[in-house]
Amino acid sequence: MDDRERHEAGMAVRRQVLGDAHVDRAVAGTDEFTADFQDFITRYAWGEIWTRPGLDRRTRSCITLAMLAALQHEEELAMHVRAALRNGLTREEILEVLLQVGVYAGVPAANRAFKVAQRTLQQEDG
Repeated sequence: MDDRERHEAGMAVRRQVLGDAHVDRAVAGTDEFTADFQDFITRYAWGEIWTRPGLDRRTRSCITLAMLAALQHEEELAMHVRAALRNGLTREEILEVLLQVGVYAGVPAANRAFKVAQRTLQQEDG
């Protein structure tokens, strides 16, 4: 797969996982300074990793939630809570992932993640 094909495949997955509104905002916010980075994450994160056959999207969402929570990347975590719902995770499964974070990454990281997830899920409820 060449770079153009990888970008197109990545953009398709990115839209499926994150939703058109999020991707459209990211694309609209792209300028000369951020264009290479946007292309990089589209080709590699979405076009290379998220398209691999070894794990399904639900599993990839669980892993992503756990890592973002452990690393305390709150903005990305909120985005991926929404993505996890889109990928078919239930609220209970998201809760279980965050409990797992508490054991392996520490209570403070899980505490922050629960706050982010709670706020995000409330926003999703409208």
